[in-house]
Amino acid sequence: MLNQRVLAVIKRELKEKLLSKTFIVMTILMPLIMFGGIGIQMLLHGDEGKSFVAVVSESQPLTESFQKELLSSSFMKEGNYTFSFYTQNREELKNFLDQNKKKLLEGTLTGVVYVPSSAMKDKKIEYYSKTPTNLNLSRKLEGPINKVLIDNFFSSRSLTSDELKFAREGIDFNGFKVTKDEKIEKAGYGNIILSYVFTFLLYLSLLLSGQLLLQSVIEEKSNRIVEVILSSVSPKELMTGKIIGSAITALFQMVIWLSPIILILSTTLFMLPPEITFSITINHVLFLLVNFALGLVVFLSLFGMMGSIFDNPQDAQSGMWPVMILIIIPFFIAISMMENPNSPIANVASLLPFASILVMPVKMTVVEVPWWQLILCLAVNAATIFVIFPLAGRIYRVGILITGKKPKWSEVVKWLKYKY
Repeated sequence: MLNQRVLAVIKRELKEKLLSKTFIVMTILMPLIMFGGIGIQMLLHGDEGKSFVAVVSESQPLTESFQKELLSSSFMKEGNYTFSFYTQNREELKNFLDQNKKKLLEGTLTGVVYVPSSAMKDKKIEYYSKTPTNLNLSRKLEGPINKVLIDNFFSSRSLTSDELKFAREGIDFNGFKVTKDEKIEKAGYGNIILSYVFTFLLYLSLLLSGQLLLQSVIEEKSNRIVEVILSSVSPKELMTGKIIGSAITALFQMVIWLSPIILILSTTLFMLPPEITFSITINHVLFLLVNFALGLVVFLSLFGMMGSIFDNPQDAQSGMWPVMILIIIPFFIAISMMENPNSPIANVASLLPFASILVMPVKMTVVEVPWWQLILCLAVNAATIFVIFPLAGRIYRVGILITGKKPKWSEVVKWLKYKY
């Protein structure tokens, strides 16, 4: 299959893609976009502006306790919160809300927190605001309010300050990973971070490389360049060269993105804090790259096939949903597996065609995966290539030379009857 003509097409694809501005910019910017996006999200999460909150309770001692606790809270140092405190029953609260309704709607009063006497039994707090789902505000108020309720609940039970402190504290889970070699090590957050990095990089790389190949095929078809190219190579050779060239480009880009992780795993020069150490090896990263390369060939075959069917990007995007589903569903399965590593659906998906390229890398970072499953995963993806590639090639061979009217899917199915 890899004759001189195919190698010439691969060389042309590598020259166009590796030296293109898109490849260089995305290779450099992708890590910056990922970490920059996290930074912007954290900035937006923390930058909520000034908040003016009224705290109302039915007990004067409780009101005084809220005032003391909230005004001494650590978040008050931010200077974004202003509190006012009132002692009112529920009827008085209704009048208070009526009087301040305009301020609540205008935002000059962010919200009213009402702590009824029943909260001493069920801890149910009421919050009145134009935006009652302000999770950032509720998370900050939850701790101080809960502390006051606990202190008041136990104040009549003659507990010491240390006992009260113990009652207020939550539990702290320390995870210890039990491995097959009988070692028990404290688990940090490094592998969770890796699972997110692997998932998003693989997902973005599949979409980016697939869209670039799709646009390249459509452009050559619409500009009739493909007719000139096919005078020197066969459709099979052209498709093979374009897919392999695009796969090498995407794989090279992935190696660049993963190079910091590869350096950390392959040398002892970099010392990480214990809580973010990685419990995977360089062999796992090599597996990810090999599995990614096989998955690339599968998905690029589908993207190239779709590009040959349509004459313009608009029609292609409308017909791409079946291929996009094959990427999006495994992406969400991989995300869910980070929170539930023992999910039966995720465990099955890690060995299924199309899904394993995204799910298996996450699985091997959060649980210990037997080597036979990793080998089976590679075998499944290799077998998928032998099934998908010829089918995509038959459609590509016919579709690349058909222009004009947008074909119906029934016509596309008939193209499969042609021998590749």
